Amino acid sequence: MDKLLYIAMNGASETMKAQAVNSQNLANASTTGFRADLESYASQPVYGPGHASRVYGIATGKGVDFTPGSAIGTGRDLDISINGKGWIAVQGPDGNEAYTRAGDLQVDSLGLLRTGAGHPVIGSGSPIAIPPFEKIEIGADGTISILPVGQAATALQVVDRIKLVNPPEDDMVKGSDSLMHMANFQPAIADSTITLQAGALESSNVNAIDAMVSLIQLARHYEMQIKVMANAEENDKASASLMRMG
Repeated sequence: MDKLLYIAMNGASETMKAQAVNSQNLANASTTGFRADLESYASQPVYGPGHASRVYGIATGKGVDFTPGSAIGTGRDLDISINGKGWIAVQGPDGNEAYTRAGDLQVDSLGLLRTGAGHPVIGSGSPIAIPPFEKIEIGADGTISILPVGQAATALQVVDRIKLVNPPEDDMVKGSDSLMHMANFQPAIADSTITLQAGALESSNVNAIDAMVSLIQLARHYEMQIKVMANAEENDKASASLMRMG
């Protein structure tokens, strides 16, 4: 009887983990440049004295869906979208280099170029600082040009160039900050072949309809496991009652 209860309990526990991942994806269905999380599980026997008669589910690793989102035109000068593969280098909360596809850039009160989430964008070795400007342009290669305040319309000046990288996807991991990081903790090498589209943003690659369907399916799986646990309890009570009668 306890084998049945153990399996059902473990199934309910792992279903709750899957619900958490799916809920996180659904909550970011409209987040610019978001990459959906993937969770995989496998069955594992419980080894110990005697025969391994019990099996439980284990998370075999958390992955990322690298499928690109759709490019949505905005017409805003500081909005950029990467054509094809590649990443924008930013400074993560821990101060180390990280990577994102979110191109909703903005210039803060100190002149630092940041993403919409507040991460400083990295240029030629350091976060990009933008002097006061009347107009700003971001080229297809990531070059940032500005028209300084009070200058003629033809006096555009190059400020810096956004660092764009394209490391192998297998070498990248997603952190708790929702940014991508190199698995070896070393900064990725800049890739000059990556191009940008100005005035556009990449949408999240989460399919809201699929996520909602998965949410319903997972809820049903959880309910099924709970029912199995309830049946195990009823069978245990029935067995105990028969033993008392004997």
